[in-house]
Amino acid sequence: MSQITLKNVTKEFVTRGGHRVVAVDNFNLTIKEGECFSFLGPSGCGKTTTLRMIAGFEDLSEGEIWLGDKPVSIKSKNLYVPPEERGLGMVFQSFAVWPHLNVFENVAFPLRVMKLPKHEIRERVLSALSHTDLLSSQRVYPSDLSGGQQQRIALARSIVTNPRVMLLDEPLSNLDPKLRESMRFEIKALQKKFNFTIIFVTHDQSEAMALSDRMLVMDLGKIVQVGAPDELYQNPTNKFVYGFLGLSNFLKVEAVKGNVFPKGGAVMPIPFKLPKGVADGDGLLASRPNEIDISMDADGGYPAKIEKRLYMTFCIEYHIRIGKQSIRIHTSHANVFPEGSDCFIHFKNPRWYAKESQEIELERTERQVL
Repeated sequence: MSQITLKNVTKEFVTRGGHRVVAVDNFNLTIKEGECFSFLGPSGCGKTTTLRMIAGFEDLSEGEIWLGDKPVSIKSKNLYVPPEERGLGMVFQSFAVWPHLNVFENVAFPLRVMKLPKHEIRERVLSALSHTDLLSSQRVYPSDLSGGQQQRIALARSIVTNPRVMLLDEPLSNLDPKLRESMRFEIKALQKKFNFTIIFVTHDQSEAMALSDRMLVMDLGKIVQVGAPDELYQNPTNKFVYGFLGLSNFLKVEAVKGNVFPKGGAVMPIPFKLPKGVADGDGLLASRPNEIDISMDADGGYPAKIEKRLYMTFCIEYHIRIGKQSIRIHTSHANVFPEGSDCFIHFKNPRWYAKESQEIELERTERQVL
């Protein structure tokens, strides 16, 4: 059963400088009941604006939004259901807790607004605090708690109203990396416990891939691709999705009579078969840093030079010079090669992409500052 449906949703606004921006462009999407669905994309792509329209904090310029079989926004009919009547829980990037209220009262606040009986308020709050590991801190004030505990207050306050849908707007971005990882598991555990639908907005690909049943990637106000995390990672629809999901190299190359040469004076072609229908000309050879092998023996590899070696927690990162360009390669800690040495590299699963226009890159940059 569909939990949330967006039909031809568009949101336009005009900046102070008079610049017209289509923040969300003809958005069509269905999210299933009980699903954890992530919106992923760079700053300015429209993901938070979409979430705010679902929540009711922003009106539509065009289109419709339905929660189950109930319309909550239909622009053509001037139908608009206010946020407090949509039955949604929301957790923001900032912890959004009231410093003058203790943990119990922070979580109880929405129930007091609903004027529920005192015994029901107490029962619901204690249950929410128990599920977010805050029961022992119910009389403590937020200023005496860590960032992770304050974010748990926000989660408890959201689940205490028994929402059908939880909207999470980058809720982990203010936490340190270790705490962010643990909170991901806690959010998934809460979803399984209460069986609500999650819409999770983030620009962090690892969060989206760890939490999501399905996800979408947005760019310039449009949906670029929708699917399961592994589907998007393994079969990206274009260069933007490939580059946004995971680390990537984009080597500037030129196709000449079916052979692919790195730009910058290299005379030897890279062992790569051009896709059917690709004509000679400039392009980009995309590769993942962990899908390139380094060897000291030629053995059919492409000659290169090791510029730099960085020892990292999960790998050794090499910066490799190919002609006048540089790419990154990740290997296990067992593969140690000296800086400055000549080497040979083997691309395991490279992809060909056409170059994007400078206008597209410029628009992405402008959207981040509007």
